[in-house]
Amino acid sequence: MSESVAEKSATIANLLAAYEGESNAHAKYLVFSAKADVEGWHGAASLFRAASRAEQIHAANHARVLKQLGGDARCEIHSVHVKSTLENLKDAMAGEQYEIDTMYPGFIAEAAATEVASAKRSFFWAMEAEKTHARLYQEAIGLVEKGLRDSWVGTACSFYVCAACGYTSMTEEEQARCPVCNLASDKFEVIR
Repeated sequence: MSESVAEKSATIANLLAAYEGESNAHAKYLVFSAKADVEGWHGAASLFRAASRAEQIHAANHARVLKQLGGDARCEIHSVHVKSTLENLKDAMAGEQYEIDTMYPGFIAEAAATEVASAKRSFFWAMEAEKTHARLYQEAIGLVEKGLRDSWVGTACSFYVCAACGYTSMTEEEQARCPVCNLASDKFEVIR
């Protein structure tokens, strides 16, 4: 029984770390969206708002699993150092890459090894959504670097965010369900 408690503690620690990371990303991206709007990068601002909502969904999913495991979702929201929209996009991209390449793979492996399926699912959903964010941030970085204000980064646009897992897309999905969690696409939130 003590081994099970120790394994659960590691999962709880990982969920807390993920909850704090996602909660801070949510707050940071909202601030970044305001800066992008001020600089006239309205599409980039829309992307930051959509990613912020997705991060909020990830945090809520992690909090739900924490509660199931007897933990308590709590974190400190850090102050945000705002730079130019281009620098903010690069900062966001670096955070997403860290989660994709390092944080979530380790958390998923630990949850799989200890057979905590709900944590594994929450981590996997977040990681897959982060991949969509990274792709969109990378595209936005290239467009802003070229100063292409007549592209999507310069004009407010809609993003579609899965209400269950945070998967984010620039287009309404052609398939009827989220490719990550299988939620019906009519349940996606439209973020502008």
